Amino acid sequence: MKIRWRFGVIAGLFLALFSLYPQLNLVYLRGAEYNGHYAYNDIDEVAYASYVHALMDGRPRKNDPYTGRDDSADHPQPESLFSIQFAAPYTIAIPARVLGIGTPWAFTIAGAIAAFLAAFLVFWVARMVIANDWFAMAASLVTLVGGAVFAGEGAMSEVFFDGFSYPYFPGFRRYIPALAFPAFFLFVGAIYKLASDDETNKKANWTTAGVAVAAFAYCTFSYFYVWTTAVAWAGCFGLALIAVRFEVFKKCWLRLTAAAVGCGLALIPYAVLLSRRSTTMDDVQLLSSTHAFDLTRPPEYVAAMVIIVLVLASVIKVVNFRDAKTILVLSLAVSVFVVFNQQVLTGRSLQPIHYQMFIGNYVAGLAFILTIGILFRGDRPQLARAMTAAAAALSLIAVFWGFVECFYTVRVLDDVNVLRDKAYPVGRRLTELAAGDKDARSKVILPFDIAVGDDLPTIAPQAVLWARHQHVFAGVSWQENKERYYQYLYYTGVDPEDLLASMKSGRDFVSVIALFGWGRHTDRLSADYKPLTYAELDQEADLYAEYLKRFDPRTAGNRPADFALTRADEEPDWTNVDRWYTRDEGEQIGDFVLYKLTLRQ
Repeated sequence: MKIRWRFGVIAGLFLALFSLYPQLNLVYLRGAEYNGHYAYNDIDEVAYASYVHALMDGRPRKNDPYTGRDDSADHPQPESLFSIQFAAPYTIAIPARVLGIGTPWAFTIAGAIAAFLAAFLVFWVARMVIANDWFAMAASLVTLVGGAVFAGEGAMSEVFFDGFSYPYFPGFRRYIPALAFPAFFLFVGAIYKLASDDETNKKANWTTAGVAVAAFAYCTFSYFYVWTTAVAWAGCFGLALIAVRFEVFKKCWLRLTAAAVGCGLALIPYAVLLSRRSTTMDDVQLLSSTHAFDLTRPPEYVAAMVIIVLVLASVIKVVNFRDAKTILVLSLAVSVFVVFNQQVLTGRSLQPIHYQMFIGNYVAGLAFILTIGILFRGDRPQLARAMTAAAAALSLIAVFWGFVECFYTVRVLDDVNVLRDKAYPVGRRLTELAAGDKDARSKVILPFDIAVGDDLPTIAPQAVLWARHQHVFAGVSWQENKERYYQYLYYTGVDPEDLLASMKSGRDFVSVIALFGWGRHTDRLSADYKPLTYAELDQEADLYAEYLKRFDPRTAGNRPADFALTRADEEPDWTNVDRWYTRDEGEQIGDFVLYKLTLRQ
């Protein structure tokens, strides 16, 4: 049957709408006072947006927007998480710079396009498996809308349980995994098509091999968790094809081998860049050593159910394991277990929660919905009509749940998004001040609000003294990051006793992350999680106290602050700032006041 692509377009439009919901919500909340900022879906997006903004500003691939320390001949910088995964940010930065679009709208538009393409390509994959356009549309909607459900997160935590609605559509986090998603599903579809025993169009098949290699390369230089999942799935699919349908493999082995070689070649420059990474990158990214099994993730429960159902269906002759469709679905399910348990062989685990939230859940979800299609694909006209009706109903349910996810999860970030939009004019003013100033990128801002400080590099060229995501770039060592946080605490009037009390209260996760790393804040990120002890907190407070005894901004090792930014309705304690700096009268910009600081002689 001829594919009716409009069903894929419909699915894509719904997913694009869902991706735009946070932005539309922010515009609604701000009304006539809306300043033009983007609504972030995840607090980590500020780091990605800062990197994109730096690229749009003409800075090199190895840049650090939080410190202003960019790669140069005189001051070469190591590779960072961002400079290695450069494909997705350049996909946003280059068109935006050519068209003159600012970072906020570039991010918003890119997210909507990525959501549309992901939905369209999932439709294409599902349509190759089940020749029913309605079902393929439903499969696309269920897979992508249900991403949080398949991860055991999202709105259902609050709707059905006494939990917390977070995160919003994890696959829509910009720019990763959002931009890598379409490439991943394009890779899956291309490899599956290569395994076809149709010999009528060999030229098209070789083109498909090229598409598969290009898609994999894009994944490789966009997001670690997506390309490693692609490898896991391709390996499972290839082995299953050899074991079960060797006669088909013999017909397409050359094309599949060529695609595999091409993908392998793409990993060579990736490995070179990875070998040049910063010395602190492994610690910051929580690389840990373990050989323990990891079998209790929600996506694994879904994948296990798929495998059990397929095995039982094979026993009663409902499905055939020699069918390419069954091999595809089974390989998707098995690959979920591979990515969560590769450390059993490799001995290395890297934040497996990212597989759970950003790719493994979608792979398991696709396997789940395709299993339903295989079981009830409807070879007779009556069953085909019933499948169409059921798929239409399933699509409506998925769309309804999509709006439920939007409503419950987006409101979690309403306050901070409103605050960021209020501060947006400050970014515009700082950009004006930077015009013609060759030293602008090195100048340092002391923001008294943590959320605003984290966001400033997405809209202004200046550096910041300290920000929550500063440590993920290669510009500072872990020790310097801690010392910068000490300075931030000192300038904002936090003494060692205050710091200790706030950390022991369990509510100050910002200080815990800044001083001990993300891996000590929660057990969700690392296999080597060790809870913090009061002794460690006491020791850190003592280190802070010792640092203050010898602190002098003129010899601290980092540039002293050039600006201070405060809320207009909150007068901070200026005691420690005024000890070292003189301030001008300040310039009120909307809800904020920007001060120029001059270091005292």
